Amino acid sequence: MIFIARIFEMAEKRTFEDYNDTHIKTLEGVEHIRRRPGMYIGRLGNGSNPGDGIYVLLKEIVDNCIDEFSAGFGNKVLIDIEGNQVRVRDFGRGIPLGSVVKATSELNTGGKFDDKVFKKSVGLNGVGTKAVNALSESFYVESFREGESSWASYTRGELTGSGKKEKVNEKNGTLVVFTPDNEMFGGVEFNMDYVETMVKNYSYLKKGLTLVLNGTPYKSENGLLDLVRENMSETPLYEPIHLEDDDIEIVLTHGNSYGENISSFVNGQHTRDGGTHLAAFREAIAKTLKDYFKKDYKPEDCRQGIIGAISIQIQEPNFEGQTKTKLGSTYMWEKYKTDDHGKKIQNADGSLEIDRGPTIRSFVNDFVARHLDNYLRIHLDLVPIIENKIKESQAEREEIAGIQKKTRERNKKANVYNKKLRDCRYHFCDKMPKDKEDMAERTSIFITEGDSASGTITKVRDANYQAVFSLRGKPINCYKESRKKVAENEELNLLVSALGVEDDLDNLRYNNIIVATDADDDGMHIRMLVLTFFMKYYPDLIRRGHVHILQTPLFRVANKKERRYCYSPEEKDKAVKALKTAVQITRFKGLGEISSNEFVDFIGDDMRLDLVKLSDEESISDIMEFYMGDNTVDRQNFIRANLKSEEELEDVNI
Repeated sequence: MIFIARIFEMAEKRTFEDYNDTHIKTLEGVEHIRRRPGMYIGRLGNGSNPGDGIYVLLKEIVDNCIDEFSAGFGNKVLIDIEGNQVRVRDFGRGIPLGSVVKATSELNTGGKFDDKVFKKSVGLNGVGTKAVNALSESFYVESFREGESSWASYTRGELTGSGKKEKVNEKNGTLVVFTPDNEMFGGVEFNMDYVETMVKNYSYLKKGLTLVLNGTPYKSENGLLDLVRENMSETPLYEPIHLEDDDIEIVLTHGNSYGENISSFVNGQHTRDGGTHLAAFREAIAKTLKDYFKKDYKPEDCRQGIIGAISIQIQEPNFEGQTKTKLGSTYMWEKYKTDDHGKKIQNADGSLEIDRGPTIRSFVNDFVARHLDNYLRIHLDLVPIIENKIKESQAEREEIAGIQKKTRERNKKANVYNKKLRDCRYHFCDKMPKDKEDMAERTSIFITEGDSASGTITKVRDANYQAVFSLRGKPINCYKESRKKVAENEELNLLVSALGVEDDLDNLRYNNIIVATDADDDGMHIRMLVLTFFMKYYPDLIRRGHVHILQTPLFRVANKKERRYCYSPEEKDKAVKALKTAVQITRFKGLGEISSNEFVDFIGDDMRLDLVKLSDEESISDIMEFYMGDNTVDRQNFIRANLKSEEELEDVNI
């Protein structure tokens, strides 16, 4: 007992000595951004993923240009990207000359904190440009106003120079030139396909605005209608319906694909993860069609195969996270009431009185109900096409639901489900860490093949938020089979149940679906079969960025002092040169070959994931026909051109 008491005494003393006033830090200016970049741009990344931070940096600068155009100033934006340097020039009013340094370096400083100047802007919290500045190895800004200019230059957020020019031959506006910091992002490389998509979206949403990307102009005459038409990968069942009014624009049609493909935007910002406006739009479509036909159709049948887009304009939007990919606002506007002197009005209980507009839900529902109903009553030729589509979806859904229910009941009796899914504690434990909401983004399910790989991952996963689902053998090729046959398949039925998407994708239980198969022929085939299933029946899981491929090392290169894991022959060659003598190279062919103590590093915070991408303009049917259809000459030629010989990947000992 004396020994134990002594331990506690020492621990208590060490606790107070190790934590005192000197440990309390205040991070000034941009230092906090560099220490915690995720709070401001979501993630880092070198540009290989469309969600990487370098695209957020670009978007933050362009958003300011868009806000100027929305306020009625400047109808052209010039964007030039050369290497990893970005140059953006707009022709709006320009930053007030006396505030250029303050507006680009001091947090919570900007001109968008009320609606007097920017009524419906994207950036509202005075952070965006400062984040770009802090996370750039070089940042230059110059504002032009009435023949004068003010400029400032920075290195990693630190001011290196500033000044004013009295006579300049430039139109009003703002120039920003920045280079993302390689120390933060690592090997920055802009994927111009991602940038082009971003620029196109801006042009669709801002009719009359011309954006010039590396000399190529983008301008839309028909707004969202152009976006939907240009991105459709199938022939629609009817000409897209295009409706617009003050602060809202929608487009919708139906196709024969599964799922829903609806793009959403707020104040010109692409809300990739949707939000309150998209939820309201989905609800409004189903409700309006049900009311029009006077039949109690299920919402999912009304929306099956729908292709569309919605854009709304609201004052002071509340986005979830700095990256602004999901709208969290409830109302079209929400602000404090003020008296004639601009002072905020207090209620009797001391709280501030708030002026709220209509809810986004009621605003979108009212618009769709009124305008879509009127459109259908005028264009009667569309009515039977739409109702027939709904009835077809209903009949198939009811048949499939019955089959899935029987399969689930059979598996439940056989206790198959528990053998295949090792779930995570996130879904069952109320006493999770305080950051449970943040952990929701980390929830993952690894789809593995066989007991060996499943067992390896299960041993080393973080059971708080990582689950494992084990496939038995190869699933069926969904492209070649009927929907009924797929529904009867035990493996895929259980997978759907594990994901929680039987009825609605919004019930998805894991943010990340990770396909983890061996790096051999069988593993690659299983990977293709699983992806085919998602592409055909749950394409929105891919479009929303939930589906990934786990990269695991192909080689272990080691000598007596060090070992390195390599993900390609090129990495292996570099490692061999670096380690030089007595090098042993091991080729991993299966996940089960990698020991648990090694594998833990490959599925941690730094695990390598390849995002499965599906752009709107890509035809799912064409992709599946090429890769999973009949064996054609074109596919044989593709395989020959891309096949690596096994000799390149075999075990080597040096």
